Amino acid sequence: GNQNSLLGSWRLDGGGGLKLIPGKLPAADSSKHCLLHSESTEEERPSKVPKTLPADAEEEDQLERSSILESMSQNPRLQRYLLAIEYIGTRFSGSQKQAIGRTVVGVLEDAGVHALANVCHVDVERISKRKPGEVLSPHEPEVVRRAVNHFLQQREGDIMVTDVRRVPTDFHARFKAQERTYFYRLLSGPDLLSSFEKDRAWHIPEPLNLLAMKEACNVLVGHHDFSSFRASSCQAKSPIRTLDELSVTEVAPTPYFPSIIEREHTNAHVEDALNSHKTGSGFGIRRRHRCYVITARGRAFLYHQVRLLVGVLKCVGTGEITVSDVRRILEAKTVTAASPMAPAYGLYLGQVKYDLPRDQ
Repeated sequence: GNQNSLLGSWRLDGGGGLKLIPGKLPAADSSKHCLLHSESTEEERPSKVPKTLPADAEEEDQLERSSILESMSQNPRLQRYLLAIEYIGTRFSGSQKQAIGRTVVGVLEDAGVHALANVCHVDVERISKRKPGEVLSPHEPEVVRRAVNHFLQQREGDIMVTDVRRVPTDFHARFKAQERTYFYRLLSGPDLLSSFEKDRAWHIPEPLNLLAMKEACNVLVGHHDFSSFRASSCQAKSPIRTLDELSVTEVAPTPYFPSIIEREHTNAHVEDALNSHKTGSGFGIRRRHRCYVITARGRAFLYHQVRLLVGVLKCVGTGEITVSDVRRILEAKTVTAASPMAPAYGLYLGQVKYDLPRDQ
């Protein structure tokens, strides 16, 4: 299984605080001995691809779901929580335990990928300080959120829990996910990126043809064999995936600060912000880049699928390949046919959608 300790073992004491008990990270098959474990919701990590392939991602997930759920602890002393987490991915070394470098175990799928709302589930046991061994009623989710963030902010402060929900003990963050949304930021323009945008977006010096990119999105959206858009080391048993949305949108560049004209007209429209790359003038006022966001939405993704899709769309935008080439790449069903993969630092896990039960 993929179950790993996120930050060690946690105990909630009767004093109203969350106490972190540092400890040795458990082996993958020993999660039942860990008070807190997490499960990633992101793209499939690399492994050997079995010879027998299920028909699609639904059948594949069903097989893995059955195996993992059978091994999960159903300890009634534990309360399971669903956590939404945001972080800047470039400040971490990846998802696995490293000898050198900071990691977020079980959270990041790639070093460099950011998250607006990644999700994991954790099991927490609240034990009385006055009567060791006595299990108390679980803390409210907001208490857990504040306590965890208090601990995190004492460290680097670049990872934060944004939401917490109590869920049943059999709720699984990965297998209960109905949909995942990824965003990818592109900044187009000849000037170097601002220091505030470093490692937050992919800089494309050339202009991008937005209409051509949108046409290419129409080719790729839908139910396909995405063998051309997965890493050669992808562990997924089937390359079949359904891409419910693939779109490109021009948005206002960020961080965005209003010009003097916009400040004088408080009802300025979004169009003014989009055209702000044309209005830079005066000493120390730099020209803005054009900002494009590629959105990919679907139930499940292959390892590196989004970054490979972005790589192809970027090449369409710059004119390196045509929309007809995109069809050829999709039909080739081999990753060697695709354009170079987009870098990790422009990718954001935006949302993981659930049909959540009423908070217990």
